[in-house]
Amino acid sequence: MIIDCHGHYTTAPAAHQKFRDAQLAGLRDPSAPPAKAGVISDDEIRETIEKNQLRLQKERGSDLTLFSPRASAMGHHLGNEAISLAWTRANNDLICRVVELFPENFVGVCQLPQSPGVPIAHSAAELERCVRELGFVGCNLNPDPSGGHWTSPPLTDRHWYPFYEKMVELDVPAMVHVSASCNPNFHATGAHYINADTTAFMQFIEGDLFRDFPTLRFVIPHGGGAVPYHWGRYRGLADMLKRPPLEEHVMKNVFFDTCVYHQAGIDLLVRVIDIGNILFGSEMVGAVRGIDPRTGHYFDDTRRYIDALGIPAGDKQRIFEHNARRVFPRLEARLGARGR
Repeated sequence: MIIDCHGHYTTAPAAHQKFRDAQLAGLRDPSAPPAKAGVISDDEIRETIEKNQLRLQKERGSDLTLFSPRASAMGHHLGNEAISLAWTRANNDLICRVVELFPENFVGVCQLPQSPGVPIAHSAAELERCVRELGFVGCNLNPDPSGGHWTSPPLTDRHWYPFYEKMVELDVPAMVHVSASCNPNFHATGAHYINADTTAFMQFIEGDLFRDFPTLRFVIPHGGGAVPYHWGRYRGLADMLKRPPLEEHVMKNVFFDTCVYHQAGIDLLVRVIDIGNILFGSEMVGAVRGIDPRTGHYFDDTRRYIDALGIPAGDKQRIFEHNARRVFPRLEARLGARGR
């Protein structure tokens, strides 16, 4: 089985975005009618999935996608706590409907109702709802709800501990994933995302989070940001900061995906990072959708990069399947119940 740990519903029906537009219009004009979630039929969902994610699954040879709301549209920096919660629930409920319509192809990962200045403990109820009631297997955690201004404490700060306690209780990992950038210095997908991936890893080095939560698990997407390319820097910084070696201090709890859109980048990733810490991911349909003129293939067709690696077939299968089943134990239980 080939499990894609990183997929977003970037093709949601137009009525869903109209709800968000109405929410934001209400912020600008309090006299505007209250925003109401759009009516979306099962056929509309089928059409958006079958023509996009499901078609690409079949064409590129993957089997199952861990599916979450569109990351850039989470928009935690917009509105207030109530608006964020309503938008988050609408997103997660829509993902649940996708999974119900295509249970062999998608499993849910939830958005969280984060807002700048709001205690992260307030997000725990939505995580529990999504896991216990909707059958989701993980969440996307935004380390910067301010949208590019980084006003939240580091991920190792006790500010986050109430949410980590809920993650441990439910035995679910989090993908570290920021949303849109409202800071013009940081292009969302080209800078803000990669900055956040790299920043999160450095925060883990500086803190002692995994001493306090030894079973906590994070997936850092987009190949781990700059980390694999600068692995010597981070090993050296850990040594300078009198931290244990990274393999002991961080890498028992942190994993990288393969959303790296060229062969040389994937080659480097598997040379530097232990195979047990790499999960297959594509982020389709996501940040980079075009065809690479040098290869004639889509940039985000990441399976072909893994297929081309000169590593044993067993190691490829760890990347494609086994690591995800280990990092997402609720996924393993779900697949086991289906005999997969």
